[in-house]
Amino acid sequence: MRDLTIGMAGAGGDGVVSAGESLITAAAAGGYYGILTKSFGPQIRGGESSFRLRMSTSPVHTPGGVLDVAIALNWDDFLRFGAELPIDGHTIFIYDAQYPPAPSAWSGVTPAEVIAAPIAAIARELAGHDGAKNTVVLGLLAEWFGILPDGLLTGLRKRFGKKGAEVLARNERAFEAGRRYAIEHPIAGAARLDPARRPGETPAPMLLADGNEMCAAAAIFAGCTFFGGYPITPSTEIMQFLGRELWKHGGVVLQAEDEIAGAGAAVGASFAGRKAMTATSGPGMSLKTEMLGLASIAELPLVCVNVQRGGPATGMPTKSEQADLFQAVFSAHGDLVRPVLAPTSVADTFATTVEAFNIAEQYQTPVILLSDGEIGQRKEVVDPIDTRRFSIVERRRPSPRELESYVRYAFTETGVSPISEPGMAGGAYLASGIEHNEQGAPTASGALHARMNAKRIGKLEPLARWPGAVTVSGEPDAPIALIAWGSVAGVAREALRLAERRGVHAKLLVPTLLYPIPQGAYADFLASVRAGLVVEQSHQGQLYRLLRMFVDLPDGLGSFARSGANPFAPTEIVERLVELAQALQRARVPEVGVAID
Repeated sequence: MRDLTIGMAGAGGDGVVSAGESLITAAAAGGYYGILTKSFGPQIRGGESSFRLRMSTSPVHTPGGVLDVAIALNWDDFLRFGAELPIDGHTIFIYDAQYPPAPSAWSGVTPAEVIAAPIAAIARELAGHDGAKNTVVLGLLAEWFGILPDGLLTGLRKRFGKKGAEVLARNERAFEAGRRYAIEHPIAGAARLDPARRPGETPAPMLLADGNEMCAAAAIFAGCTFFGGYPITPSTEIMQFLGRELWKHGGVVLQAEDEIAGAGAAVGASFAGRKAMTATSGPGMSLKTEMLGLASIAELPLVCVNVQRGGPATGMPTKSEQADLFQAVFSAHGDLVRPVLAPTSVADTFATTVEAFNIAEQYQTPVILLSDGEIGQRKEVVDPIDTRRFSIVERRRPSPRELESYVRYAFTETGVSPISEPGMAGGAYLASGIEHNEQGAPTASGALHARMNAKRIGKLEPLARWPGAVTVSGEPDAPIALIAWGSVAGVAREALRLAERRGVHAKLLVPTLLYPIPQGAYADFLASVRAGLVVEQSHQGQLYRLLRMFVDLPDGLGSFARSGANPFAPTEIVERLVELAQALQRARVPEVGVAID
């Protein structure tokens, strides 16, 4: 096989996620591409956990569809993940013999093979307890499917070597016992994963990271020297990474007493001349809203990351969703526009974060980076990032002549005014949340308020023409379209490729800039479109509704939306596209090519 998708579930303490981490680390070392997603129950401690790993000899955009291999350490825990770990007639299902599935467990699906393996019994025999079950599973997978036994063993030694010789020896024995069992009990239908490289070939260096780590690394690269925030799932790793690394680059991390204080500190740091950042998830965004409004009226650069999770309220903290788009765009009182950007993968998070800082600094505005739990916490094996292709933008500071009679909010041709910082001779000004005149002094003038609104909103107009606002792929004049954003964009990219193989003439638009809407780019893309889908993981189809406010959508372009924790599979999108193509074929009108009744 050139591509293998594995899913595993168990109880808290079974080491399920650790097993997934070991697999993808070995994959990266062996030259494979891969995506690892992790999922947990909502409990603070204990509960169910799972991983889903896709390994491939070529780059991948999604964690895969139906599982090739499924492992259940506990049958009830496996069932709790439902659509996140789908199986069908080609899946090889392996379960711990001490937890057999009920006869009705398959719900009409018959896996290709069902294997009962004494996973816990082997672990108890070698370790005296169940703690090595995950290591036994790694041995089974290494032998049955040819998954990098040397790389897995190296990873185990690195991981357990710090815990003492006896712990390491126990896990090495568990790994080898799993391999021996697999040798003695071969699976007839098991295919082995193709090598990632030719014999004797040294693998090219690969990068293994999750989206939150990539976001934090990009912030440092972009020049961020202050982070103010508060821990919240699933964004906390951004603060943790910066806490370890930012001080090495002259920066400061403040873990504030709450979300409001974290955002307020970041606004203050920006006023002081620092590139500043805060990060949160949906509930924290609700609390940061007023501070984002302060940054807007004071025209201070700021990057605010929202790693989306299921909502509303506390919602589903450990599940990904794309339902905070309305919040990002509209959660503000008064007339303001703030840019909203979204990455589409772990690797793309680096570029999008750099662009968020560049836009914030160039336009002196808060920018919302709308990631999601899928991207933020999944690990990907990707090619190294060439940072030479990025340019870094700095804010427009006043010249010595401008400081002779400094006017902070001067009306300029672009709407962007020179911004000073404390300590600049002649650069003192009042930055507050009240409406002000050009100098920053408070005003209640309706006429001046209108001019300032026009200044703050008008300065963002060039963003609509930003070349990086959208990415288009597929046939330029295709009559069928897909639009997708965030983590769902990868699923749409794979669906487009599969649809093309089935003869469907289609194209795909993926926006990096979600707001303000780049209307011209959408108009050009939709000119040939007669039917299509806006695919997103929100119950209301929020991007579809937002587009209807600003773009003249074709009648045949509809919403394909669902709530979080219910992932899309590329194949189901393909089936929708095939149906649309057939409908267009039936409705063909020779004079105009294609049309929808």
